[in-house]
Amino acid sequence: MKISRLTIFLVISFSWLEAGIFNDAQNTNQSLSVVDYYGVIRVSGTKIIDKNGNHIALHGMSLFWSQWGGEFYNEKCIQWLRDDWRCTIVRVPCGIDKNGYLENPERELNKVMNVIDACIKLGIYVLIDWHDHKAENHIAQSKEFFKTIAQKYGNTPNILYEIYNEPVRVSWSKVVKPYAEDVIKVIRKYDPDNLIIVGTPHWSQDVEIAIDTPINDSNVAYAFHFYSSDRWHKQNFRDKVNAAVAKGAPIFITEYGISEANGDGVIDSVETARWLAFVDQYKFSTCNWSITTKVETSSALKPGASPFGSWSELDLTISGRTIRNRIRELNNDIFNSLRTTKK
Repeated sequence: MKISRLTIFLVISFSWLEAGIFNDAQNTNQSLSVVDYYGVIRVSGTKIIDKNGNHIALHGMSLFWSQWGGEFYNEKCIQWLRDDWRCTIVRVPCGIDKNGYLENPERELNKVMNVIDACIKLGIYVLIDWHDHKAENHIAQSKEFFKTIAQKYGNTPNILYEIYNEPVRVSWSKVVKPYAEDVIKVIRKYDPDNLIIVGTPHWSQDVEIAIDTPINDSNVAYAFHFYSSDRWHKQNFRDKVNAAVAKGAPIFITEYGISEANGDGVIDSVETARWLAFVDQYKFSTCNWSITTKVETSSALKPGASPFGSWSELDLTISGRTIRNRIRELNNDIFNSLRTTKK
């Protein structure tokens, strides 16, 4: 497996993270946006392709649960993620239970739409995440949520749907797939084109099981999640992905972290390097968890960081600095192209 320069540095030490310029946000008056450049993205075999049929990988950040991290659901934060971090996609996790959408649907929906509006204005993709572990118990609310989103935004190429974040220990064929098919029918009434991503059982890890009885829709991918420093997320997890791709699964890594699976704990630099090289090998699209100031390893920001972006190096955690540098490196070519391509 080829190890990139960035991941080799990660094995050796995290000192390279101190490099990098934090005050060189891209010119916001680019003649072409990311979405202009790529257009509607689609599945082709095991790959994600752009409007011209080219294999592409989107890389960006996930916000935190909407009910607990809603202060970051604003245009200035999203613009900073585009201009300074060079994100081509932002994931918006609508928190469902625990004082989330189930109790406050209008409040949480408005937060999500704030980010969607910002991403459309700024010309990047937005992944709308029903951030639930028991979505089969909330299917009526899920269908209403995605109906509202698809009706309002389904004619824009910026939109991607993640209709079930992390199913837990439930059956794919008896629970997750029937739920997904019902929700997809609702979305497709209003949005026939945009990519839909379906979570897989065991915290979006059993992709090799899901593809055995796939969703009957031409533009569906399957979610895979990993946390590179967790003691269980080792080669056996990568083998699951290898098996799924061999069976023809298009995979989108809608959530990953360099922490342990609980969001906290140590950072295993060796295993993180292996995971990032694995992602690069397949050219998977990714969203990193997450933009928050919560005191835990996976958080990108330290307590006190502004919810409106303009973060200095001192505002970022080890995870934040690592991922910012990685996204900037991976998305460098597309942003350079935007500066030189005119509509």
